[in-house]
Amino acid sequence: MEWIANPEIWISLITLTVLEIVLGIDNIIFISIMASKLPANKQKKARQLGLALAMITRVLLLLSLSWIMTLTSPLFNAGEWIGLSEGELFEKFAISGRDLILLSGGLFLIYKSTTEIHDKLEGEEHKSDTKAVVTFSGVIIQILILDVVFSLDSVITAVGMADHIEVMIAAVIIAVIVMMLSAGSISDFVNKHPTVKMLALSFLLLIGVSLLAEGFEQHIPKGYIYFAMAFSVLVEMLNLKMNKGKKPVHLKNVPED
Repeated sequence: MEWIANPEIWISLITLTVLEIVLGIDNIIFISIMASKLPANKQKKARQLGLALAMITRVLLLLSLSWIMTLTSPLFNAGEWIGLSEGELFEKFAISGRDLILLSGGLFLIYKSTTEIHDKLEGEEHKSDTKAVVTFSGVIIQILILDVVFSLDSVITAVGMADHIEVMIAAVIIAVIVMMLSAGSISDFVNKHPTVKMLALSFLLLIGVSLLAEGFEQHIPKGYIYFAMAFSVLVEMLNLKMNKGKKPVHLKNVPED
């Protein structure tokens, strides 16, 4: 029980918990937007299950740290495909398991964000029954796919900031509990204001691009993306306050209660 009296462990726990919550914002937004495609009586269940899966995924990855570390080892080098054989540029073309996961996740997030924006702005209203129907299991599967990508990023950050596996797991559990408590309010706010929903989808688009860049070893500080989004949300808050009482923009293909 020596850890109780160790201030370094408590500082690590608090810092890591805050960081996990910040890194989980994009996860909450994606889960909220995907859950909003379901009937109202199933949305809360989808959000809670999605966040629970995120927590389980993060904990399992933390318990598999030796495997996580092997993901950073190069699997092949794409530089060979274009005639490179050595040098600094050749090393930058090395592709690891982590890179493949980030590239796949980035492409998936860009695809989902783009199709969602098109569906809400340009899509046909009241699609025919011949088209695919959104199912609860389908939404959960898509959430789980992105949970793996977001969790990998989160776990790698945690490994670099704490030395004790117990601290990492505790920070993840606390962060997910906080996200579960706030997910409903965030989801309601995003769904209530169509323009905010478009901003959220644009935010996910940016996250997808940053994941692609990370996959190619081009680091884009998350702070830049979060600042840009925070500034956009601030401007939108002013617009909402100025237009208070006016009927909001109507988005297409939004499930009815």
